[in-house]
Amino acid sequence: MFKLMEHLLAIQNYQLNARGHTPEALAEMKQRRSEVPAPILAHFDRMIARGKKGLAAVRDGVCTECHLRLTTGKLADLAAAKDIWLCDNCGRYLYLPAAEKVDANAIPKSKPLPGKRPAAKTARPGARNHSRMIS
Repeated sequence: MFKLMEHLLAIQNYQLNARGHTPEALAEMKQRRSEVPAPILAHFDRMIARGKKGLAAVRDGVCTECHLRLTTGKLADLAAAKDIWLCDNCGRYLYLPAAEKVDANAIPKSKPLPGKRPAAKTARPGARNHSRMIS
């Protein structure tokens, strides 16, 4: 999946570059586009045709294009890089830059909360419930 996101990022940077395109760059982009599956490329091209980026980085748990905070589960899935993900809000493909990837073993374990609250008192058998008493 990392290679796929790398191809999409290169294509996006090429298409958003306003400078003239050399024949070598055109050949490279054609090669990169052939490496991306057709359904993914079609969705990506639709976003570009609308004048939007098709790929968004995730920084500090937030999509950099629409600023939606991602769920912890989606962040974990992005870090695992086993599948590709779309932002739930803007529809762009999401990727984690190398600087954002964190080793799961490096995350400190949370400490248990100090002391438990006492359990709620339960009614004794045979006790009267005064809230339901009818006079």
